[in-house]
Amino acid sequence: MTQQTTHTRQAWPQLRAADWAETRDTLHMWTQIVGKVRLAHAPLINHWWQVTLYVSPRGLTTSAIPYKSGAFDVEFDFIDHQLCIRTSVGAVRTVSLEPKPVARFYTETMRALDELGIEARIQAHPNEVEPAIPFAEDYRHASYDTTAARLFWHQLLQASRVMNVFRSRFTGKVSPVHYFWGAMDLACTRFSGRPAPQHPGGAPNCGDWVMVEGYSRELSSCGFWPGGGEEGAFYAYAYPEPDGFADYPVTPADAFYSRENGQFLLPYENVRTASDPDVVLIAFLQTTYEAAAERGRWDRAMLECDPHRLQDFQ
Repeated sequence: MTQQTTHTRQAWPQLRAADWAETRDTLHMWTQIVGKVRLAHAPLINHWWQVTLYVSPRGLTTSAIPYKSGAFDVEFDFIDHQLCIRTSVGAVRTVSLEPKPVARFYTETMRALDELGIEARIQAHPNEVEPAIPFAEDYRHASYDTTAARLFWHQLLQASRVMNVFRSRFTGKVSPVHYFWGAMDLACTRFSGRPAPQHPGGAPNCGDWVMVEGYSRELSSCGFWPGGGEEGAFYAYAYPEPDGFADYPVTPADAFYSRENGQFLLPYENVRTASDPDVVLIAFLQTTYEAAAERGRWDRAMLECDPHRLQDFQ
């Protein structure tokens, strides 16, 4: 095993889902609050891409949010464990990330925005969860384990890094690698260029029209979710799911199609413990995409590209 491969393996942290469930559920609510702040001000982009968060060198960030004639951003800093709100005029406010109920985090975050002169009217209850406790009344979720939060961020760092390599191989319409706070998953989605049948909706506490917009075009999506297994899981699905998708031979051997979830799954621990995690994850992302593209008869010659095509000119 090379030194580089050993370092790559060590970069993938172990974090058992059961060991940080309470922190995970609290952080889920906190990211929903911040995501809704971005939603309140960012102009609509297809499939709700304007609402997501992004993996940053310190945690999760909104990136720049337009506001009046300037901008602001909000970042979960999992190194110093604070929520940092910065404006384009140089003003800064922070909210500590520590054990506290969602109600208190919500109050402190709204107060910080108000002190910065940022109006943020949001739908003040979570989406895609049941029950949807209003943020101002949520004293159930109040856990924050600093070690677990940092390890989760390192999981996202590794997943994002490899998923961006995979993303580079596609010249068609493709989303950024971004974090959807509704379901708390990191995702990247490729599109065939064709329209899709209207999505039936059905997500808890989420209008059907949200899913109609999200799934308005034929797609192949992949990502990482910190639930759904001993240490979380990588997933891949197609919408609409073409005939034969579930039976397509994907790799590695540990990957499987879950008929209950309607998607391929690969346990995170099978990637983490592999001799070369990057290679294993890329194989899963590539072969599950091929399941959608081959069975769905996508124009692969038009949509795919060589990410190294300009290497000789650099």
